[in-house]
Amino acid sequence: MDLGAAKLIALLDLVGINLDAAMRTGPNHAVRAVSQSASVSYKTLLDPDVLAAAMVDGALPERITPHIATMLDEAPLSLIVAAVEEVASSSSKPPKLLWKHLLHWAHDLQSPRAVWSQ
Repeated sequence: MDLGAAKLIALLDLVGINLDAAMRTGPNHAVRAVSQSASVSYKTLLDPDVLAAAMVDGALPERITPHIATMLDEAPLSLIVAAVEEVASSSSKPPKLLWKHLLHWAHDLQSPRAVWSQ
């Protein structure tokens, strides 16, 4: 059975399900979640405020470097995207600047994740 997008939307509408493409709303906890994800293998937790500050200014404190390497290599990309959006919103910095910092870190830390290669 081949179910195209138009047929799927019509079927979902029939059973009362609406597919809307909208920006995520609600409480912002992505920075906290990505910090926890990056801390799973370590004794110390990555402080979300320290992560956010590092993302904003681009400086990578040595004490969080292992956490950042883990985040860049293993955290779900959707969570990293949400964290960048959250930090950009709360800091009034453009997301492009934060992505530039993350990309720089990924190159410095030699992340094997394909998304960071250019």
